[in-house]
Amino acid sequence: QVQLVQSGGGLVQAGGSLRLSCTASGRTIRPYALGWFRQAPGKEREFVAGISWSGGTTYYTDSVKGRFTVSRDNAKNTAYLQMNSLKPEDTAVYSCAARWTLMDNIVYEYEYWGQGTQVTVSS
Repeated sequence: QVQLVQSGGGLVQAGGSLRLSCTASGRTIRPYALGWFRQAPGKEREFVAGISWSGGTTYYTDSVKGRFTVSRDNAKNTAYLQMNSLKPEDTAVYSCAARWTLMDNIVYEYEYWGQGTQVTVSS
């Protein structure tokens, strides 16, 4: 069992930056692929970014490419989502997720979820 606790988020003006953190407890996240999702009111949950367990492979949805960076520090059992040049359309509840995987690749379905954190970007 992996427990994921998120921190970061909040209110920022358009063009600003925020960093989300996702810290795991219960066991090491080393063999887990990690991902970040978001869900805006009235919209479906969207897979925003993913990172393989080595950190060697990353994925970004098109709308955040060049603005968001996903990373992980396995020694700290923590994943990060650095969000720059934020836009009002980035406003959503952001959730981190983890899934154990034998292969060092991106996964799109996850087992464990963080509690979610609100990111609001004002225009």
